[in-house]
Amino acid sequence: MTEGMRFTTPRHKEVYVAYGTAYDCVDALAAIMFIIGSVLFFKTATVTAGTWLFLIGSVFFAVRPVVHVVRDVHMKRLPKE
Repeated sequence: MTEGMRFTTPRHKEVYVAYGTAYDCVDALAAIMFIIGSVLFFKTATVTAGTWLFLIGSVFFAVRPVVHVVRDVHMKRLPKE
């Protein structure tokens, strides 16, 4: 993931990797919510639950770019030495 990248300090690399992991988790959760929501749409009795999972999945997808912005701000605030 960080192969070939240059980091100012080892802490910069740690922070970068941690945010990458957070991003991947958010992405996976969004996908899982959409898959389960899709399955729940097959039965009339579970359509409401499926709708909620679609909404939750959408929120996770909206959080993805926020993770990158927060990472960038965090990286800029780290000491350079």
